[in-house]
Amino acid sequence: MYLRNIKPFLILVCGLALLNTAEANNRSPELKSQTFQYLTDAADTPVELVKLAKQHEHAEGIPRNYARAAELYCEAAGLGYDEAQYALGWMYANGRGVPRNDSIAAQLFGMAAEQGHAHAGKMIRFLDDSKESVLPECIQSVAQNNLIDYSDKPYFDLVQKLAPRYYLDPALVMAIITVESAFNAQAVSHKNAQGLMQLIPETAERFQVKNSFDAEENIKGGMAYLRWLLAFFKGDVTLAIAAYNAGEGAVERHQGIPPYTETINYVKKIQAQYTKPTHPYQPDIVHRHAVIALSEYE
Repeated sequence: MYLRNIKPFLILVCGLALLNTAEANNRSPELKSQTFQYLTDAADTPVELVKLAKQHEHAEGIPRNYARAAELYCEAAGLGYDEAQYALGWMYANGRGVPRNDSIAAQLFGMAAEQGHAHAGKMIRFLDDSKESVLPECIQSVAQNNLIDYSDKPYFDLVQKLAPRYYLDPALVMAIITVESAFNAQAVSHKNAQGLMQLIPETAERFQVKNSFDAEENIKGGMAYLRWLLAFFKGDVTLAIAAYNAGEGAVERHQGIPPYTETINYVKKIQAQYTKPTHPYQPDIVHRHAVIALSEYE
């Protein structure tokens, strides 16, 4: 008797489960896109953007979307990330998510190769780049926002190579080096700030810089500090660069740019070269110990 009564009940439960599954599968694209938009909003560094792009490209946990993958690769490529430049070049070379364009692909592979990408240089020889094409708007817009072309400046290639490791826009780093030292690796200020990014001894020690006059070591230390400041001030470029000059404590005390003539002028000089008001940042950085070993970024 018990078994006869429970059978209809099980049929009813199974039927409701199938109905709910069908309903979930038939949800509107708008609802699904909201989920994907949430994932996109969570990706605010070049590495995270590329990770999400690969999920769209290879249908890893979400529906395949070549066009969205190309958009994300382009955003990360515009921040100078060689892996994104290579991936976007591959998309253009194969016409995935974007119209096939060998010229754009060759330019992107070239950009990645200049940063030392292992495979990018080999790809160029397979392309017909005889017809010149303009780079995608997402990369062009980044170049337009950065008012100065630094490509002929000293240490440009080194900054381009290192900046993605610290999740930094290379143009912001170049602007700071320009104002801080005018690319003089041996520069020393009246406050004993040293090297390209003018690290005072306390900051150099904090970020484990042993020789501030070594160009690469100085840039790594300066980038580590700048990355920390951007996280501390939640991506506010104005506050971060003011703190780079006057210290984060002074910015906190004054709840903004400290009323120091030097700092006010410093911020104006940086903003004349770098106009973006915000920058991607990593919140977890400020919750860790202040000393961040340079080896972490190797």
